[in-house]
Amino acid sequence: MASRKLISSGSAFEAKIGYSRAVVSGDMVFVSGCTGYDYKTGAISDDVAEQAEQCMRNIAAALAEAGAGMGDVVRVRYILPEKTDFEKTWPILQKWFGDVRPAATMIQAGLLEDAMKIEIEVTAKKGGVSEGQTLL
Repeated sequence: MASRKLISSGSAFEAKIGYSRAVVSGDMVFVSGCTGYDYKTGAISDDVAEQAEQCMRNIAAALAEAGAGMGDVVRVRYILPEKTDFEKTWPILQKWFGDVRPAATMIQAGLLEDAMKIEIEVTAKKGGVSEGQTLL
């Protein structure tokens, strides 16, 4: 049976809703949707690109606690209330995932609070695959 570890960011939403920032199961890491909140200050920018950057920092912190890194990400989902905002985040996404190139989906949907302009969810496999390699 695979080991299971729960990871918390300290976000108030985790306790209110009943979920973990991330769950580690064996060599897989499932990171819940992260928004642009800075969990240390509770602040969120009005700018979608700045929110995307904060999302990625939140994801990187959860992955690090799980013993993984951004290079281990195999799947990413982007959720935005306004699909026209997605292109504004591309330079940030390229910075973080340009060499990783995980499978990706963008979804337009409402988010929990109006201040939230993007939510990003990832799945990672520890000891991920480099470009040109395949899993057997």
